[in-house]
Amino acid sequence: MNPAPRSYRSSRLGGLDTLRGLAIVWMVSFHFSFDLNWFGYIHTDFYTNPVWLWQRVCIVSLFLLSSGLSQAVSDARRRSEAAFWRRWGQIFGAGLLVVAGSWLVFPRSFIYFGILQGVAAMLLVHRAIGRRLGPWVLLLAPLLIAAPHLYASPHFNPPAWNWTGLITRKPITEDYVPLTPWLGVFWIGAGLGALLRRVELRPLRALPRVAPLAWLGRWPLSIYLLHQPILIGLLWLVSRAIGHPVPF
Repeated sequence: MNPAPRSYRSSRLGGLDTLRGLAIVWMVSFHFSFDLNWFGYIHTDFYTNPVWLWQRVCIVSLFLLSSGLSQAVSDARRRSEAAFWRRWGQIFGAGLLVVAGSWLVFPRSFIYFGILQGVAAMLLVHRAIGRRLGPWVLLLAPLLIAAPHLYASPHFNPPAWNWTGLITRKPITEDYVPLTPWLGVFWIGAGLGALLRRVELRPLRALPRVAPLAWLGRWPLSIYLLHQPILIGLLWLVSRAIGHPVPF
């Protein structure tokens, strides 16, 4: 394998880390609000209220756009097979922990194809198809985003087919990030990144680096796994201390 151009092999892109860190802060804030609602400190509907539904769409979109951009950078730097599969294994393994943890807390609506399972699947599809197409994935992205509206069928409603996203009835689960429409969002990021390779990623290098956000953006998987146990644990301790009812 030929080495990547020297300009591609520089250190982390602080602006891209900052973008990912912004998504992390937004996600943690969203989940903290969810937890406050679960413990009864606030009262709102996270499943039907457009304010919360659209925030979730924006958070997932920001994560997947930055993930697609990051994958394009990795493609440009010609990351080794071993490095890819090591990172993929970490994401897949973390996804299994989320399945187990969510089943313990929400046995009737546990997470079986959420953001981590979705990203793991998207990375495989991108590795098999997307990185060979390069910026041409930008033409496929709108088709994937529109697919649930154009090709949804009751045949995909059983859980075994929910990963497609081509459903007519949303499954009962706390997090759901299927391939359609979300691979389309991932490929917008990857396609833009592939275009930017032609100018040695200079626009990505020009993104401002905000130190606290950039630091958070370097540890997305660890933060994703740890933030909810910490938030729920703190709320449980506070609730017990003040005599507030706890949901478990």
